Amino acid sequence: MKKEGHRPQYAICWLAVLVPVVLMTACGFKDKPIPPQHAVPGAIQNLRVDVDNQGAVLSWEYPKQSVTGRDLDRIDGFELYRAEIPVQSYCATCPVPYTTRVSLPGGLVPPGGGRTVTYEVKDLRAGNMYVFMVRSKTGWWTESQDSNEVSFLWQTPPGIPQGLTVAAGDGNNVLQWQAVDQSEEGGEKSTAVHYQIYRAVDGGKIEALGEPVVASSYKDEAVENGREYSYQIQAVSLYPQGVVRGGLSDAVQAKPVDRTAPPVPDTFEGLRTAAGVKLFWEHVESSDLAGYRLYRRTVGQGTPTLVGEVLLPMTIFTDRHAPDAPLYYSISSFDTQNPANESSRSREIYLSN
Repeated sequence: MKKEGHRPQYAICWLAVLVPVVLMTACGFKDKPIPPQHAVPGAIQNLRVDVDNQGAVLSWEYPKQSVTGRDLDRIDGFELYRAEIPVQSYCATCPVPYTTRVSLPGGLVPPGGGRTVTYEVKDLRAGNMYVFMVRSKTGWWTESQDSNEVSFLWQTPPGIPQGLTVAAGDGNNVLQWQAVDQSEEGGEKSTAVHYQIYRAVDGGKIEALGEPVVASSYKDEAVENGREYSYQIQAVSLYPQGVVRGGLSDAVQAKPVDRTAPPVPDTFEGLRTAAGVKLFWEHVESSDLAGYRLYRRTVGQGTPTLVGEVLLPMTIFTDRHAPDAPLYYSISSFDTQNPANESSRSREIYLSN
């Protein structure tokens, strides 16, 4: 026969086993766990590279969302992959043989995104193509897919153009510089050198002006008189695999000036009146016309004398001090420039006494 009191002891033992299970269940997640795919960043699609004569700078933006469209608040880090391929072995359609990986720290993703990463590439060797790709991650097992790839050719850059000058004209600026014959490091140039012209207007941002040119001179006719233009020149070597750019020259400035006078008036008449000699004419067509100047000379006088100036919109003038003698009159037009551009004088009209 069983002794009394054994059953409570069994009950206590079972209770001791069940309590940790209940406690573990009670201390679990209160919300549903985030599926792993919600934390995987979307692939970076805006990797870009800017190359100059010193090296290259890579840049890209933090991904804003996961592959499922969930907003991300943090990126733990980035893995940057690099390939260095000799030019003679480069294949644009072949898989890229990445050989180097660089781990970069991440950080918080601002609301709405917009945070940018930059990475300088300095250890470049001439005669190679370089290809880069980047991935982002939010944890050990949550790495994004590959970004877009960027590639560029690296050769010894051409030298910096010297002796840049600019001559301001009327509606144009004429640039001249010394041709580049050697690379920046003193070696002989290995391909034809072209020249990229950069221009800034009225102290604004400097921008490339058209395509590279072959000659060591350039006439810029896309200008406005009275505005200030700043120029710099960059030598570029053109290869089948890409363009290699040198450094920028010193800057030069020019302000084109209107030196074109308005047309000569061709309808000009005069007659004597009791008040003096009355002169009249028709307007000439000119966007910057300011007025007209009247000239008079007597018989035997070689150079005519200025007797009056008329501003717009007048087309009539009375010479109240005309002498009682045979006279010759002529007229010119002038513009709004300071000093003004004046046309040549019209044909003379003759008035007897």
